[in-house]
Amino acid sequence: MHRERVSENVFWFQSELYAQVTAGAIAGPQWAVIIDTLATPEETLAMREFIEHELGLQVRYVINTHYHADHSWGNCFFPGATVIAHSLCRKLLAEKGSVSLEAARKSNNALRQVKIVLPHLTFDDGELNLRVGKKNLILSPATGHSQDGISVLVEEDRVLFAGDAFMPLPYLVDGNVDHLASSIKKIGKMGLENIIQGHGDIILRGEIEAAVKENLAYLSAIRKAVRTAMKRKNSLEYIDEIGIEECGKSRVHLGGLAESLHRRNLRALYKHLSENTDNNVEADE
Repeated sequence: MHRERVSENVFWFQSELYAQVTAGAIAGPQWAVIIDTLATPEETLAMREFIEHELGLQVRYVINTHYHADHSWGNCFFPGATVIAHSLCRKLLAEKGSVSLEAARKSNNALRQVKIVLPHLTFDDGELNLRVGKKNLILSPATGHSQDGISVLVEEDRVLFAGDAFMPLPYLVDGNVDHLASSIKKIGKMGLENIIQGHGDIILRGEIEAAVKENLAYLSAIRKAVRTAMKRKNSLEYIDEIGIEECGKSRVHLGGLAESLHRRNLRALYKHLSENTDNNVEADE
């Protein structure tokens, strides 16, 4: 697990085991808040070890940016902490968490110690503020990667924990391309010092504008590619030939997972656009 101090009392953790997934911690004078957990029990417990023994603090709050396993299944390793998330995160974890965990345990014995812990405190629209010492955390919706996505802004430092609304490769299989583009545009206008991506490295102030443009260009490129494919007889075969580099991204992102995620993006977007086209035809009739 990589660890870095982002600003005073703000820390970043990155998995070395799965897809460069990230988490964060904000240390107060008496207790700490963490933002997401890591993908494996081993790394989540290493994060807790650092907070408890290096910082000398207990974790009082765990914020889940969304319900996906690599960001929320570590909730159980912070007993006594209050878990905060969007109300849809609680709903989706309740509906899908236990089934997904049971399936995952069959191929990963380490997950036998994991239990699904649902968020205790949730919100819907607007913002939720949480004070940690001298830091004000602003939780607000950041959808598109998933419908329950939120981001966490450390207001004084202009550091944004963006969850998976911002990644080296935008990923929309469980979300919506238009909502994701809107979230990315909003992030680009926030006047940030750092973006903590849900996966990948920290984006520094001088890199933010280029990263925002590149992610929006990628979403535009896959939209265009899928619409072109829909006009052809063998649409899915055509889609499968569209490489990630053609759409402006590198296959080396996310520990080599980028190419497969790109192909899933194309398939998901094709399904979404096809369904919307069919619905429009039915509405016209």
